[in-house]
Amino acid sequence: MEINQNPIRQAIMEGRTAIGIELGSTRIKTVLIGPDHFPVASGSFDWENSQVNGIWTYDLDDVWQGLQASYADMARRVQADFGVALETTGAIGFSGMMHGYITHDKDGNLLVPFRTWRNNITGQASEALTALFDYPIPQRWSVAHLYQAILNGEDHVGKIDYLTTLAGYVHWKLTGRRVMGIGEASGMFPIDLATHSFNTKFATQFDMLVADKGFAWKLLDILPEVLVSGDNAGQLTAEGARLLDVSGNLKPGIPFCAPEGDAGTGMVATNSVAVRTGNVSAGTSVFAMIVLEKDLSRAYPEIDLVTTPDGSLVAMVHSNNCTSDYDAWIGLFGELTRELGLDVPKPKLYDTLLNMALKGDPDCGGLLAFGYVSGEHITHFTEGRPLVVRSAQNTFNLANFMRVLLFTPFGALRTGLNILFEKEGVEVDEIRGHGGFFKTREVGQKIMAAATTVPISVMETAGEGGAWGIALLAAYSVYRQTGETLPDFLNARVFAGKLGARVEPDPADLAGYNEFMKRYTQGLAIERAAVEYLR
Repeated sequence: MEINQNPIRQAIMEGRTAIGIELGSTRIKTVLIGPDHFPVASGSFDWENSQVNGIWTYDLDDVWQGLQASYADMARRVQADFGVALETTGAIGFSGMMHGYITHDKDGNLLVPFRTWRNNITGQASEALTALFDYPIPQRWSVAHLYQAILNGEDHVGKIDYLTTLAGYVHWKLTGRRVMGIGEASGMFPIDLATHSFNTKFATQFDMLVADKGFAWKLLDILPEVLVSGDNAGQLTAEGARLLDVSGNLKPGIPFCAPEGDAGTGMVATNSVAVRTGNVSAGTSVFAMIVLEKDLSRAYPEIDLVTTPDGSLVAMVHSNNCTSDYDAWIGLFGELTRELGLDVPKPKLYDTLLNMALKGDPDCGGLLAFGYVSGEHITHFTEGRPLVVRSAQNTFNLANFMRVLLFTPFGALRTGLNILFEKEGVEVDEIRGHGGFFKTREVGQKIMAAATTVPISVMETAGEGGAWGIALLAAYSVYRQTGETLPDFLNARVFAGKLGARVEPDPADLAGYNEFMKRYTQGLAIERAAVEYLR
């Protein structure tokens, strides 16, 4: 059905829209949503992290180049489709990869290159802080990076004036406000759910732990202010407008919602912010988010405790490695087709190979694979070596090969989910999937249902991703003034009447995945040997 462009054009001119921008691991995406809260224009910019001196990072100059290109791409589409220059909007929101470590001194100078979530270099700090607080502090968390830098004796630590994440950094530069959405903040340092702010008891313990270092700062002095969804988080400054929109069309003064992480925007984009709901994002990394009815009985190093953007407790199981290794294998098959003189479009290549996985034996014919491009904290690896292992007795064919490549990204995830479901008795009605893994829908849902043991639904809107999620949070910052809760806003104004396609776990797939998990767990010794001996 053709879109009636006149009402949308009018809404764009009057600012009855919202903009969401998310800095993902491989793409920066910008989405403009209309008064019905669905996208009317989008733009993107592809980028990749790099490993410099053993650290996974992105250059901050690339951050701004990518943001400007992604925004300009969206603005060009607005001009082309609706015949109007984008000058204003109702609200703006920024999201990014959660966690990590970006530090500046009092003059605004970057102290060390951005350290991303992908680094597994803070094991000593993670273990020490988890023991100190009796609360899980994963290696990815900002405070783990901070304490590890202290343990390493890094000179820059004493100069820190502001510690933030990627989304918080961009928000600060565009608004001048040092703030953070509670969901993103909960991946920096533990949150006090009663006050919706950082846990002051733990902060005091941290300050006492490092008191002998003589730093001029206290921990809470260098962290951002915590806000919940709907709170006003500042306005676009004149400098920020020029920084984001190099054409000069965008006017300052536009209100911002609090910056959030990709976990929080994924919850919003899948309407998974109420208790007993969950979502799983599967792309470069994979993480499952389950909104809890009550606290866990104890701390588990495999489980992050974070929050929804409105402050409800969430158990997060995060695995660093998902699609990277099978993307590389499919790229190899693509090279073969080209050498054979075949012009096979990339989407067809993916769909053909991924659908082969459904033709394989339930247990992958006995094959084993590890897609550890980087380390994996749940299974205690600081580095990874992708590998495929088989014996002469295994059934080695294309279907089983593709099936094991799709099974293995969720081995570490399943390890964490078993803790929630079996040890803690957590119940969830269904998990809603989003991310690149679900583009070939039936395959993605069937494999994920087997891996998680939970029904998987995928909504038509799931492909819009986190950029849409943060745009919705920006729009909600306008509606919250009426007293509407975030779940009510999503249920009534965004997702009303929109049900996702649901796939139940197949008993044969469940049995097959259980057999695979036995091999996966035993095979971790092989992966450790590969890390030790293959350089």
